[in-house]
Amino acid sequence: MTIPHAPPHAEVIGDPIAQSKSPLIHGFWIDKLGIDARYEKTLVTPEGLGAFFASRRDDPDWRGCNITAPHKVAALDHVPDPGGVRDSIGAINTVFRGADGALIGTNTDAAGFYAPIAEFDLEGAPVAVVGAGGAARAILFALARAGVGPVTILNRSPLKAMGLLATFGLKGDVVALDAPIPPVALLVNASSLGMVGHPPLDLDLSNLPEDALVYDAVYAPLETGLLAAARARGLETVDGLEMLIGQAALAFELFFGKAAPREHDAELRTLLLK
Repeated sequence: MTIPHAPPHAEVIGDPIAQSKSPLIHGFWIDKLGIDARYEKTLVTPEGLGAFFASRRDDPDWRGCNITAPHKVAALDHVPDPGGVRDSIGAINTVFRGADGALIGTNTDAAGFYAPIAEFDLEGAPVAVVGAGGAARAILFALARAGVGPVTILNRSPLKAMGLLATFGLKGDVVALDAPIPPVALLVNASSLGMVGHPPLDLDLSNLPEDALVYDAVYAPLETGLLAAARARGLETVDGLEMLIGQAALAFELFFGKAAPREHDAELRTLLLK
């Protein structure tokens, strides 16, 4: 009896997950490279997270998963962390199968976030970040590595945000979500506010200098209220697709052993905007 061939497969997990564009991105790259593989999205509730990893661990064709809210911190309890991500970023967004077949948790969000702004000189520059969740942890980790100046975190929970500043050795302050934004060089929305199905993010950008950069990690919708307000002021912006595609490219290579064909980024962005 011939055992049917099962192609390598990966997926993205979260709750909710319907909004995820990851299958479109990875599927696009799979088609461009002509490899025999598939990538899907799977709804996994917080209660079902442990069972999910237990079921995937013994599937030799499963290459891993991307992780979105609300599992980026909790997933650390279910997979090995040989790179010490728990003690550095404190959240993972990717699980992949190592050379020995064991699952490994890692984080590609930090590099994916930083790539579009690597050319900007942020050393010593004041920064404001909205949110204190898993994405914010990766973003603050990257900003700390870039040597930014004081960081103001806007968040509902002051204690949680203060803990993040201490974790990443950042100087700064924590204020309420409706507090005025200080005149920073970079404003980042690392929260889900403004995303489809979530409350809007209504910020007064009048204090931002004319050369400020506004970066929204939300990608559904791509034209968020924050980015629209920034563009209305003539400020430079970075949208959520930049970070999404960047972190996905790193994960794709971990899953399938081939570099993502980034020369097709313009075509991919057009596809994602349909």
